[in-house]
Amino acid sequence: MSISRRSVRILGVASASAALALGFAGNALACNISEFSAEATCDGSNGVITVTDKDASATEATITVFLENNGSDAKQIGEAQTVKGSAKGEIVTFAENWQPNATYRVHVKASNKVDEDITPSLTTPSKACETESPSPTPSETSPAPSDSTTPPAESDTPTPSATESSSTAPATTTDNAPSPAAGSSNLAETGANSNTGMIAGIAGALVVVGGGAVYFGMRRRGAANGR
Repeated sequence: MSISRRSVRILGVASASAALALGFAGNALACNISEFSAEATCDGSNGVITVTDKDASATEATITVFLENNGSDAKQIGEAQTVKGSAKGEIVTFAENWQPNATYRVHVKASNKVDEDITPSLTTPSKACETESPSPTPSETSPAPSDSTTPPAESDTPTPSATESSSTAPATTTDNAPSPAAGSSNLAETGANSNTGMIAGIAGALVVVGGGAVYFGMRRRGAANGR
């Protein structure tokens, strides 16, 4: 049985279509750099860099992250990590306390299919991760302020000032020495306020009077003897 030209032409078109479909299917399942993405996020107060692999062919890929400085690698972030992608996406995480507006280069190596960087390079957000402040302990909390409108309690009797207390003489002596007799003073203890002066004056006057009397008596006797 011979095959007509029309049948041959139909078979050729079908074969070409099948080959083209298989080619598209193969390209769709092949690992591609466009299936990788990177992002800088925060895990609480710690910064992290996450890389997502949406390669449906599940080709094993090695991810390496570098911090960039003026277009060159400043340092590698952690160790390289491997991942097998999926249609829903598989994620690998790199711990990195990134600074705002920093640039990172993310390199992907997947067998002999991919060996290039994710473009464009990863640029971190303009705000760093917030540091959690520790909660104060009960001993560190400030006491509640007292009511400022309530005046402090005051005693009915005012407290004497230091000047008044120092200038006020004590009412009684602190020792057991007897008080001096009334009418006496410090001069009485030395004899200046006693009767000694008066007695001495009277005695002197008596001496003068006596001397005068003796003198006149002797004159009268001498006159009498002269007769």
